[in-house]
Amino acid sequence: MTEIIINNEFFSSFMGDEFRCFGMTVPRIAVFSGGFLTIWGVISYFLQSADPPSLTAMIPAAIGFPMVALGILSEVDSKNRHHYMHASMVFALLMVIGGFRVFSEEGMSSLAIMSHLFLIVIGASFIFVGVKSFRHARLKRESMVNE
Repeated sequence: MTEIIINNEFFSSFMGDEFRCFGMTVPRIAVFSGGFLTIWGVISYFLQSADPPSLTAMIPAAIGFPMVALGILSEVDSKNRHHYMHASMVFALLMVIGGFRVFSEEGMSSLAIMSHLFLIVIGASFIFVGVKSFRHARLKRESMVNE
């Protein structure tokens, strides 16, 4: 039996086990990442100085909430987990693409800059973990075929 072990302080995955990062599954990471963005979006809406408040401050929440929903769905419906995780990767890509707007506009408030940087960091981190997870799933599938 071929067993590939990836084990360091950040990632651990044994071919018989589910991929984990910092001890969490990828769907759990989606829930926490999306939850953080959702909470941040609501907080930034109330912290902004615009009068009347702009709904654009809640963009992180608008992208984060679907991540929470997809993470929960993938935990509940493990049969379709790969579909939910692929969809969450699309949202992570949208986070990164939308976040890069911070580099093209001048005169953004510090709140907007922080929101964009959160989108970039969380989106890119989720993509990185997701790709590692997809690679783990492929290696697991290949090892099952070779047995």
